[in-house]
Amino acid sequence: MEELELIVASVKQEMDAAIKHLDHAFQKIRAGRASTSMVQDVMVEYYGAMTPINQVANVSVPDAMTISIQPWDRSAIGPIEKAIINSNLGFAPSNNGDVIILNVPPLTEERRRDLAKQAKAETEQTKVVIRNARQEGNKELKRLEGVAEDLIKGVEKDIQDLTDAYVKKADDHLKVKEAEILKV
Repeated sequence: MEELELIVASVKQEMDAAIKHLDHAFQKIRAGRASTSMVQDVMVEYYGAMTPINQVANVSVPDAMTISIQPWDRSAIGPIEKAIINSNLGFAPSNNGDVIILNVPPLTEERRRDLAKQAKAETEQTKVVIRNARQEGNKELKRLEGVAEDLIKGVEKDIQDLTDAYVKKADDHLKVKEAEILKV
């Protein structure tokens, strides 16, 4: 019995991780407003080491269309600008010697549709991961020996119920994100 519970817990943990990954991916997809999460994955070469941008500068959002990046060390302005350009975020950084400013252009209707497609693709990837977790759980169940078949069938049903719940959760996240993206 303990083995069965461990298998279900493992499957649930993998599905939770998939949803967390989806949330993280959705944070990167902008919805018309500037956000510090847009640049959180930018890595800056700082004294020879690749460092997250938030560890070399203060990143803030002074208004809905601007991201402000103020390095703690003035010598980091060049590497930060280079990292932003190389990250393919679509921003052209400008600086005044102290602060780097990123202007976030308003989204066109076509760009909004592209972002919605991107969100849908991320959701589909998440569903694949969820289904793979179900498949792995079911394989683990079949490898068990000396366990009654009706117990295994019951646990398979529990895993399927978990799968359905997490797929629905992913779809719900997508609906919210699409509404956010398509809202003008």
